[in-house]
Amino acid sequence: MPKRVTETELQKIEDVLLRHSAGLSLLQLQRELSGAMSRRTLSRRVSALLTAKRIHRQGEARSTRYLHGAPTVPGVRHVKRDGSVSPALPATVPTVKTAEREGRFETPEGVVMIEFSPIARDILEYVSRPAAARTPRGYERRLLDDYVPNETTYIPDRSKVHLRTVGKPIDAKRAAGTFARDILSRFLIDLSWASSRLEGNTYSRLDTERLIQFGQAAEGKDARETQMILNHKAAIELLVEDNTDDIGINRFTLLNLHALLSENLMADPEGSGRLRRRPVDISGSVYTPPAIPQVIDECFSRILTKASSIGDPFERAFFVMVHLPYLQPFEDVNKRVSRLVANIPLIRANLCPLSFVDVPERAYIAGNLGVYEMTRIELLRDVFVWAYERSCERYVVVRNSMAEPDRFRMRYREALTDVIGQIVRDKRQPTAEEIRRRAGEVVETPDVPRFVELATAEFRRLNEFNIARYRLRLAEYRAWNRALQSMDAT
Repeated sequence: MPKRVTETELQKIEDVLLRHSAGLSLLQLQRELSGAMSRRTLSRRVSALLTAKRIHRQGEARSTRYLHGAPTVPGVRHVKRDGSVSPALPATVPTVKTAEREGRFETPEGVVMIEFSPIARDILEYVSRPAAARTPRGYERRLLDDYVPNETTYIPDRSKVHLRTVGKPIDAKRAAGTFARDILSRFLIDLSWASSRLEGNTYSRLDTERLIQFGQAAEGKDARETQMILNHKAAIELLVEDNTDDIGINRFTLLNLHALLSENLMADPEGSGRLRRRPVDISGSVYTPPAIPQVIDECFSRILTKASSIGDPFERAFFVMVHLPYLQPFEDVNKRVSRLVANIPLIRANLCPLSFVDVPERAYIAGNLGVYEMTRIELLRDVFVWAYERSCERYVVVRNSMAEPDRFRMRYREALTDVIGQIVRDKRQPTAEEIRRRAGEVVETPDVPRFVELATAEFRRLNEFNIARYRLRLAEYRAWNRALQSMDAT
């Protein structure tokens, strides 16, 4: 039985050719691979890549060189819908801006710098060409089938260590989702705004905040934009506030997220919360997703199964960001679903969530096009890592600025209210002995000394403006205060 060709072997060859834009001979390619394959094996792998049009060759015999990507034909003319013919395109059309190739993007909020790997830059350059200069591609199931959970890695180990460090997980003893709930108000606004902005929504962050907190729609905005923001709010609340085992990377969660995110936005309302049953096109791309419902359902199930088996939360998050949009399991709103689903493993691990704030729309779209049209994840991965670092910069600071609740006080909250209320109503002096006597009935013996200290400190801070905390009426507090003054006078 012939040895099965793995996607990893093919991608290693592509990686090398991506780094050498002028191409390499077979011998040079073997040297670049450090002899990892014999000449015969390498020749077979190259033939497979040529057949799949993932690479092409130039020259003949000893002058043969192999280059990454499908061949571009000089003089190809594009026939428009009106029957006119556009000017011939050159063999290569590197339309990507120099600044963007170096990771510099102009956004409405200012210039954003993202560090791209050399391979990511080449992917960006390819997907920046006009559609007529890019090779049409269909869904390649091998990208999903060749992925083996906890063996295949989209994110290098060193990057995972870095992301976990900046994500700063909190005490593992605290319930899953604690971090996200601690910063819910800010996260809700940020993710609703940023995710909608990646879909072309023109709401500002301030507009989004007013809509979410006060229900105030921005003037002059399309109703669809307002609906998109409100849908995000409902979907995010499901992820963060529902702490049951129902929420996870499973069919129930994803279909419900789609139903929430697509509410009142689908051309066919029946498509909301349901897998796709008809073909779809992707605007601005030469990629065509699968159209057969049975294939969509089967691949969707495999994505869920593989994602649920991945141990590392960052790998799992990025896996769904790659495969859900690539499959396009829904008639619309696929990328929105993938962005929210990517947060599930992060929330469950009590890591900083991913808000996509400041992510340039151009970089994000190009990263997805790299998956669609090249089955390459490197550009989207660079955007993912940068986006997570950016989220951490915002939320770790927010969380660290919040005071950690006193667990002892939380435990004896009712006892503290009862003891302080009784002493005030009985018009007694708040001495340590008086507090200790009453605490003995409601506080465990080893905790009584600390409880006395806490209650004594509370009495020092007691005034007319915080007595409601102890269920005291103003008349009761004033009567107690007069009794103390009388005791002091005698």
